[in-house]
Amino acid sequence: MKKKTVIILAVVLIVVLAAILGLSSKKDKGVKVTLEKVKRTDLTSIVSASGEIKPKKSINISALIPGRIVKIGVKEGDVVKAGAFLLKLDATQYEANAERDQAFIQSSRAELIKAQTTLDKNKSFYDRQVNLYDNGLISKDQLEQAKSQLDISDAGVRSINFQIQQAQASLKSTVDNLNKTEFLSPIDGVITSRPAEEGEMAIIGTMNNPGTVLMTIADLSVMEVEVQVDETDVIGVQLGQTADIKVDAFPSQIFTGKVTEIGSSAIQKTTLTTSSNTQESKDFKVKITLENPSKLLKPGLSASADIIAGEKKNVLAVPISALVLRDRKAEAGAPAVAAKRTGSEEEGVYTVSGGRAKFIPVKKGILGELMIEITDGLAEGQEIVAGPYDALRQLKDDTLIKPDIKKDDAKK
Repeated sequence: MKKKTVIILAVVLIVVLAAILGLSSKKDKGVKVTLEKVKRTDLTSIVSASGEIKPKKSINISALIPGRIVKIGVKEGDVVKAGAFLLKLDATQYEANAERDQAFIQSSRAELIKAQTTLDKNKSFYDRQVNLYDNGLISKDQLEQAKSQLDISDAGVRSINFQIQQAQASLKSTVDNLNKTEFLSPIDGVITSRPAEEGEMAIIGTMNNPGTVLMTIADLSVMEVEVQVDETDVIGVQLGQTADIKVDAFPSQIFTGKVTEIGSSAIQKTTLTTSSNTQESKDFKVKITLENPSKLLKPGLSASADIIAGEKKNVLAVPISALVLRDRKAEAGAPAVAAKRTGSEEEGVYTVSGGRAKFIPVKKGILGELMIEITDGLAEGQEIVAGPYDALRQLKDDTLIKPDIKKDDAKK
């Protein structure tokens, strides 16, 4: 019986020891991570955006007066010089109005001659009456009557002069409208669009109606790419920065250009439904002027741009995947999870010290394609935890780590 009890106790002791050893083994197993060394490299920060090809100078020809199109002298694709005839509207009404105003002016000038003659006659009569009155030969009433006739004659002359001025202003407006019935090219360029046809009515624009666009003329010698850059990237874009342009229609060719215009306000987007709880990201318009554009480029072609926002040589860098966020107020040893940025987080990397993880805050520089510059906090050659993402989420200060194959060793 005593022997049986000893055997049972021995078995229990073995089970307990096995459990303790298992837990200890599991505890000391560590988190499997990928390590990499802080190294120096060349970084290029690129801002990518998409848009379309547009001519730098493009003019829409629209009607300034209503009228029926009677003649069109160009077609889409034609090359035109400044001053070349483009289109003509029916000018019959405006020609008639001009003739009417001219006739009225001539008639008023004839009336003015008569009125001026009467004024001169009444002025002479009044002067004689003044002389007679001074000599006591006529009464005051007779003098006042002569003065009234003179004033009436003078008012008649001034009235006709005003009528002539009014008619001349009307004629000037009519001639201006008459000139607007004929359209000449304002620039040297190419007819890129001509939706109008002979016989159609040209409608002038209003506040809510842009009116009829008769044709579009563009100077294709200077082309640009108009792209929309996200608000988080536009702060890194500056005038004069170079860019590589890819046009969908020319997949094997890369064009170069420079940033020549950056929008000062976000592009306004119109949506049918707007949710007060949803905040859409903002985009800014950026224009890149192409250097030596191909003559095959056409307005409206889809394109993408890689703007070189910054370049640095031989700087300390780490993989972007190595960066983690953790709460500054978190207790020591708390996992560094990617929380929302509220200002209470600090960004850094996990270094390796004695086989265990240690969080080090860092300061960042420019962002490359896969690497990011570190301006403070790390030294060249230091080992850091580069991944994987799930492992980084589990790490905390003093966590035992189990290095996986290093990226540098894998390349070898």
